Order: sequence, then C-alpha cells, then structure tokens
Amino acid sequence: MVTKPPADDPAQDAPTIGPPGRSAAGLPAVAHTVRVAHEQMGAARSLRTLLKVNQKDGFDCPGCAWPEGSGKRHRAEFCENGAKAVAEEATLRRVTPEFFAEHPVAELAERSGYWLGQQGRITEPMYLPEGGDHYTPVSWERAFAIVAEELAGLSSPDEAVFYTSGRTSNEAAFLFQLFVREFGTNNLPDCSNMCHESSGSALTETLGVGKGSVSLEDLHQADLIVVAGQNPGTNHPRMLIALEKAKAAGARIISVNPLPEAGLERFKNPQNPLSLLRGTQLADLFLQIRIGGDQALFRLLNKLIIETGGAVDEEFVRDHTHGFEEFAAAARSADWAETLTATGLDRAEIERALELVLASERTVVCWAMGLTQHKHAVATIREVVNFLLLRGAVGRPGAGVCPVRGHSNVQGDRTMGIFERPAPAFLDALEKEFGFAPPRHHGFDVVRSIRALRDGDAKVFLAMGGNFVAASPDTAVTEAALRRARLTVQVSTKLNRSHAVTGRRALILPTLGRTDRDVQAGGRQFVTVEDSMGMVHASRGNLPPASPSLLSEPAIVARLARAVLGAGSRTPWEEFERDYGAIRDRIARVVPGFEDFNARAARPGGFTLPHAPRDERRFPTATGRANFTAAPVEYPRVPEGRLLLQTLRSHDQYNTTVYGLDDRYRGVRGGRRVVLVHPEDAGRLGLADGAYVDLVGEWRDGVERRAPGFRVVHYPTARGCAAAYYPETNVLVPLDSTADTSNTPASKSVVVRLEPRGD
Repeated sequence: MVTKPPADDPAQDAPTIGPPGRSAAGLPAVAHTVRVAHEQMGAARSLRTLLKVNQKDGFDCPGCAWPEGSGKRHRAEFCENGAKAVAEEATLRRVTPEFFAEHPVAELAERSGYWLGQQGRITEPMYLPEGGDHYTPVSWERAFAIVAEELAGLSSPDEAVFYTSGRTSNEAAFLFQLFVREFGTNNLPDCSNMCHESSGSALTETLGVGKGSVSLEDLHQADLIVVAGQNPGTNHPRMLIALEKAKAAGARIISVNPLPEAGLERFKNPQNPLSLLRGTQLADLFLQIRIGGDQALFRLLNKLIIETGGAVDEEFVRDHTHGFEEFAAAARSADWAETLTATGLDRAEIERALELVLASERTVVCWAMGLTQHKHAVATIREVVNFLLLRGAVGRPGAGVCPVRGHSNVQGDRTMGIFERPAPAFLDALEKEFGFAPPRHHGFDVVRSIRALRDGDAKVFLAMGGNFVAASPDTAVTEAALRRARLTVQVSTKLNRSHAVTGRRALILPTLGRTDRDVQAGGRQFVTVEDSMGMVHASRGNLPPASPSLLSEPAIVARLARAVLGAGSRTPWEEFERDYGAIRDRIARVVPGFEDFNARAARPGGFTLPHAPRDERRFPTATGRANFTAAPVEYPRVPEGRLLLQTLRSHDQYNTTVYGLDDRYRGVRGGRRVVLVHPEDAGRLGLADGAYVDLVGEWRDGVERRAPGFRVVHYPTARGCAAAYYPETNVLVPLDSTADTSNTPASKSVVVRLEPRGD
C-alpha cells in the first residue's frame, strides 16, 4: 500500500540523538531502500523501476553523477540515496490543481522543504497572477505567451536570468543555451557556480581542462587514493564500491575531513554477501583536519616531497610543466608550526601521510565541496594539482585529479554551453552552425544574478529545474531579490520552496522526469548525460508520465523559443522537439568530442569524451604545459568564543531535496535543526549536550544573520569547528562571502557564535 504524503509538517528541531554510525550501507540501507520505495511507488512499480536504474538500456539515476563503468553491471546498480531519488520522482503522489486551490502561496511559504517535496509530482501548468494568492491552472500556450510578454518588455535581454539545474539532459541544456543566446544574453548561471566552479577554475588554469582526469578504471588501479573534503557514504555512495575494489587490489586510502565519516570507516556492500556480513575498512589514515586547512596540508606535503631525494618525478616536471622554480621556492617556505595551527593535525599524522604518498606510484586525489566552498578554494585545488604534478601523477594510469560532481548531469550541462563566460571558440561554432551572432560579453553567475535581481537590474528569472531559493546563499537576501522580479518561472517535476517565493507573477511548468517515457511526434525519444568522469551515455525512461499534461524539457524550451523569438528565428525548433536526434546532430557540429554523436550514443554504455592531459599528456593551457602555482597559504582565523561552521547534507537528503528526517550515520533521528560541536568546545562555551541555541553568523559587513532554534549535539568534530545541515543554514552564508576567482559561496567556512535561547 502506498502511503499518503504527510498532512502535517513534522517538527525538525527536536530529534533524538544516538551514537554516530561506524559503518555505511549494509542491511539498514537495504531495509530503508525497500521501505521508501514501497511508500512512494508500491511493490510492483518499485521492482519495475529500480531494475532499470543505471542499466545500459535503462535510465540514468537522477541523483549523483558517479559513473557506472563499461563492464557488466549489477542488477541493483543503485545506492540507497539513488533509490530515494528515483522513488520520489516515480512516486504515485500527485500535486494537482486542487492542491493549489486548497493551499495559498503564503501557506506554502511556511512549510518546510521536506513537506513540500513529499507532496508528489506536479501535474498541470500553474500560474500566479499579480496580486493573486493561489496558483491557478493555465494552458501551455498562455504560459509561454506570458513569458514572451515579459521578455519582450525588457529594456535589454540582460535583464533576464536563465538558471539551470544539473539534472537537465545534454539535449535540453544545449537547446536552452541556444535559445538564451539567440534571445541575446549570456546570463546562464547554473548549480556549478555554487559547487565545483572552484575546481573548474583551478583545473583550467593548471591543466587546461576544467574536468577530472581519471576514469573509474584509474580509481581501481590506484595504489593511493586521497579523499579530501568529501563524504562518499552520504553524497556518492556507489563510490564506496570503487574504493572497496581498489582496496582489494592493494590500494591505501587517506581520508581528510573535519568529521569522521561512517562510509570511510567501514563499508558493508549490499552487492557482496561477504562484505555485507563483515564489511571492509576503507580508510588507512584519517586526518581530522580543521575546516579550511587543506591548502596548508598539501603545501607542507609538497615541501616534504621536494626535500626527499628521488621523490619528485623530475622527467615529468622537466618535459611537461611550467613554473616549478617559483612554486618550489614557495613550498620550501612552508612552516611546520603554522601548518599544525591551520590543520589541527599532529606532526606524526602528517609524517604518516607522507610515508603513504612516497610509497605510491599511482595516486588519485578526490574532492568535493569541502575543498571548493572557501575563500581560498581555487588556491587549495591548485595546491592539490601541485602535489600530483610533483609525482608525475597526471596522464598516468591509476593517477590524476578526481573532482566528484553532484547532480547527475551538472558536468554535461557545462559541456553543452551552460556557462555565463563562454569560450570564444564555442560561440564561433554556434554562430557558424545557426547563423546568428551570439552575445560576447559575460553574463551573470549565481551570486551576480542575485545581486542583479536585488538591485532591480534583472527583472525576469527562469529556472530549468532545481530549487534556486533553497540552494542559494544568504536566504533572506535571495528571497527578497526574487520577490522583486516581475516574473519568476520554474520548470519542475516536484514542489519545492522556489514555488513559494515568487516574483509579482509566477509560473510553474511541469516536466517529464528521468524515469518517464518520452514520446514525441518523431517517436520514442532518449536523452544523454555526462557523468563525473566524462562518460556520455543514453537515458531512457520506462514509466508512463505522471500526467498527460507534462512536456519534456526539450519540448518546453523549443516551444518557449518559438513564442519568444517568433518567425524571425531560423532555428528549427519544431524539428528539435519532434526528434532529439536532430539536436544531437547539431551538438556534434558545435561541441568538440561529440562527433558522430547519434551513433555513439546508441551504443550500450555510451562513449568517453577526449581529455588531453589524461589521453596524451598534452596540456592546453596558456603556457602549453601543466602549470605549477605558488599562491600564499590561507586558512580561516576564528575569533575567541566563536566556531567555524560548515554546512553539509544529512544522510536523508540530496542537495536541497530532503527525503526524510534521519541521519543514521551521525546518530540523528527525527529532526534536522542540530549543530554538531566537539564536547571540549561546547564545554568551553558552556553549552550542554541538548541545549538549544541560535546560530548567529558574523562577517565583515556587520549584518547579523541568524538561524534560530538548533539543538547542540556533542560530536567528534575537529576542534574549533561545527557542522549543521543546509538549506536551513544557508541563511548564514553572506552573499558576498565567495571564493576568489570562482565566486562560489563560501558555505564551508562561516564564523558563528552560538547564542543560548531564552525560551
């Protein structure tokens, strides 16, 4: 029997707390997966759907971007969180016009993201007129006409912002950027701006390609894997299988993280009976680093490598790199005392890490938001590249850089041109193929888009998927900015907070999900995605759509373009809607690496995009070589009586989508408003375990940002550090507190004071 969505919004500030988990997955993951799938889909639908996830003839998981590999796949090619993502998209719950008639927008704005997401799939286009208090049904034709009216009334195309989520397919993303550029702007912010923009900035400068340089097979062949600022057990659970395989082949694993993570302590693989019973200890060394101390750690390791005879791959450095002498001079100045202060580590821990590094011939460094969301994030990732270049660990089997992406096609969207600062070569190819002159000036990223909306310089906001309000920093500023817009448009599958924070007028355009069957005038269609390691493969939904009124994302973009651009557009939008193969033919002529796209996408398993550093040890940088860099070492300084807060996900969520109110890996059940604090720090601040506090952010602008009503949980974090879940704590992240170069919000280094509540 399928349960109904929760009628009441459960309290999230009174959880029960138990000891943190010491292992990941196992039978609890299996049991939870079965329960959630049954509640959302029912037994038969669950079986029919989950057995198609990540199969070569099935659909790509709408969760993370972890690759599937090219060999034979397990029948259960999904993790617990992937199953939750699938279940919520393939749910039998529906958000109908009657739901919107019952719930005014003001009421929806008071609900939690968890409650909103649990209501189910949106079935009809909905419209909120100016001055209205309820969404009402609207035809697709009228909806597109409303968007066209507002866009036509702008003084400049740059007064519109077009946001993209990482779940958008390659085909939809290519059409979206094509429409936006033919309209006349490069205002194409996307979720990369908030997560791995720092990775792309650092890797483009140092290696010439802003993507990872390793394949799944490289991870299996590595003899040392460093996992820094990443929690695979919660955020990319299928990565644990790759780490288990590497361990079986003799690899060592170093975990660098302010929090102990159950997945890297012990992994119980549900696909392996012996592992399910006994588990596999993954991390050989846990470096419990202070938040933001990673650059200092890698700088000192680099100094020690340089000072160890025979440790530097001198042939690689001579033949393939630039800037070594300047970098080496900076590295030699690294100071033990400062490094220990910055990292909170002991000297013996760093020396043990060095032993593992020097014993390795094939090293991979993996990272995620723990490295990318700091003021000095780009410099930190450059230092990681320095670390690998010293050892010749780029362009060698079993070695390289591995930024682990989040959303399932966030990397593919960028490849398709979703970028506010497009390369001239891409725009040249677009102009040659489609016969219009795309704009050349840079557009707005996420942070600049919020500023433009806040200041009245942008007046229309259109989001292709995602939950912009909940994902963005400085929640109060973001919400006020969107409410100043003349029109906000959300292309969505499910209800989220962005539907309740609107401009003067608002539209919800419901779309097919990854699990839905997509049939157009040209027959049944498929789309493609690019995973975190540059593999492109097809995705074919197999379920009847949640409503006959839904349109696919490519169809929405094509019809919107026709309504906005009119008869003057020479782009064959109707053909693109009818047959996605026509889109892929154009991608093949515009985007390098996609030659013969249709034929290659049709092959089971897809194909790998070229990557010059990995494939040829060729580095398309400004110098023509891999670049060493020598930025000054930075790390956060925290005033006395304050803590450094990192925002993070619970185990029961993916990005802003909250699946439930438990985080069993951290011992938290039935709530989300918790702040994890080391017992010694809590004692110094006079905060008992279970006390309630307001989190008050402190930044140089003097503005008080407050997240009220959090339960203190004594937890083995790094000293001086704290952690709490987002999006509840995004309110504490200042809009202007961003990473140098990438402009990514610094969500992992927020100075806070914990103010006891008087109630």
